[in-house]
Amino acid sequence: EKADLGEINFSLCYLPTAGRLTITIIKATNLKAMDLTGFSDPYVKASLICEGRRLKKRKTSIKKNTLNPVYNEALVFDIPNENMDHVNVIIAVMDYDCIGHNEVIGMCCVGNDADGPGREHWNEMLANPRKPIEQWHQLIEEKLMNSYMTKTYTTSTGASKPVSIVVESPHSD
Repeated sequence: EKADLGEINFSLCYLPTAGRLTITIIKATNLKAMDLTGFSDPYVKASLICEGRRLKKRKTSIKKNTLNPVYNEALVFDIPNENMDHVNVIIAVMDYDCIGHNEVIGMCCVGNDADGPGREHWNEMLANPRKPIEQWHQLIEEKLMNSYMTKTYTTSTGASKPVSIVVESPHSD
């Protein structure tokens, strides 16, 4: 049973000559309410992952009291062309909280190791350099994303490389 956590719409654009990946977070819809008010204070965090390790992260602004935020914000990562086959981007929609720590509403992944729509979106972006490719993605639960990423990084010997995707620690920026 999949929880309905909402969907996110973003575009991917890669400039091979500059080695620059631009992820434009456009909007999200039907997000799960995380606050007592029946709303959330969502922001989006994109994490650049290489072989299970988070290299860089970027965040959008926080949109207060909404389940259908509109961002239109570009998150830029510098990735050399030769590394594009080894990276994934995890998009996490977070709920900002003044008290306590921010919670994950839902996540999705794009990249070489992604499943279905995430891989298709990535491949379409690579096939169309310099052109923004926009797509909707269904959000999944954080625990499903973590178990999926752990499976992805199991080595050929059957031993699993330790993969931990830290989404948010209460003390991070």
